[in-house]
Amino acid sequence: MSRAWHRSVLGAAVLGMGVLLTGTSAGAGSVDKTPFGNTQDGKAVNLYTLTNDRGASVKFIAYGGIITAINVPDRWGKLDNVVLGFKELADYESMNPYFGALIGRYGNRIGGAKFTLDGTQYQLAANNGPNSLHGGTKGFDKVVWAVEPLSGVSGAAARLNYTSKDGEEGYPGTLTVQVVYSLTNDNELRIDYEATTDKPTVVNLTSHSYFNLAGDGTGGIDDHILTISADRYTPVDATLIPTGQLASVTGTPFDFRQGAPIGARIRSNDPQMAYGRGYDHNFVLNRSGSGLSLAARVYEPRSGRIMEISTTEPGVQFYSGNFLDSTLIGAAGQQYRQTDGFCLETQHFPDSPNKPSFPTTVLKPGETLKSTTIHKFSTDAS
Repeated sequence: MSRAWHRSVLGAAVLGMGVLLTGTSAGAGSVDKTPFGNTQDGKAVNLYTLTNDRGASVKFIAYGGIITAINVPDRWGKLDNVVLGFKELADYESMNPYFGALIGRYGNRIGGAKFTLDGTQYQLAANNGPNSLHGGTKGFDKVVWAVEPLSGVSGAAARLNYTSKDGEEGYPGTLTVQVVYSLTNDNELRIDYEATTDKPTVVNLTSHSYFNLAGDGTGGIDDHILTISADRYTPVDATLIPTGQLASVTGTPFDFRQGAPIGARIRSNDPQMAYGRGYDHNFVLNRSGSGLSLAARVYEPRSGRIMEISTTEPGVQFYSGNFLDSTLIGAAGQQYRQTDGFCLETQHFPDSPNKPSFPTTVLKPGETLKSTTIHKFSTDAS
């Protein structure tokens, strides 16, 4: 199957790296840079804050491109952070379950930690049982990205750049990646991905924020109403690798087409739920064409917050925070428990390099991977 990618042009020019960088166009927001500490090997890491003209903000660090906070209003206009995260860089380095991170080269799992491309087998790190997860031992979530604030946009934006060397984590080809985070004045977090390679390789880029629309540290996400635009999902084996089947969601705990509370069927005795201790599955999005299409909508009744996710990707991984076990302490001092946050990772399918029937994740020299995902935040009082 052919691989279609899409990315709208931001029309943004690079701005110098000042401490406070304010856009010059009408309605432009600001990009603020502050120190966030040093990595264990001595690299300086900065925290960047994108603020739009409505006061909403997105914070991220250069380490892993990690989104540490998304502050958006509830139905009464009160701003709260709606993603999980840590207070200190050391915690992100030592114990992070991918909170807020950019994921690559390959988001999600590759079965048996290996794949064959053009007759050559490539061995990857087996960092998730027998499988490779989220790029291996040192994926894109564990490197320091170069960051350039951008001007000429409505809202605030920054570009992140990283070059992954040939052979890094077992993947072929030198991969040049750029990701643009934009916070528009409509309270949309837009993530644009672009990548090129000098050898055939496989790529699956995504973002791994854990959301709680009631606010970080406010409790579980069972009552969040989730809608996913998917008639099918990809069942998995006991190690969470897709079987290759595209199964109907009808009559299963995976039917979110009409909207349902996340917790309504999470404790179902369906064998699929037992494999992941809850939801940890890829949904095959209903879409036509290669442009942006609505993937999911989440409504949190206490705060009135709504998040709508649109993407150019063919799938979304819904993960219900099943492995949060109270051992992690969040930025506000709270223990993170099972189902305190959820992920909706827009992506190509898990194990696609070993599943020829899935949409291809192969990227070749002369091609440019382009992909876009938008998180739009609003409220039921909007």
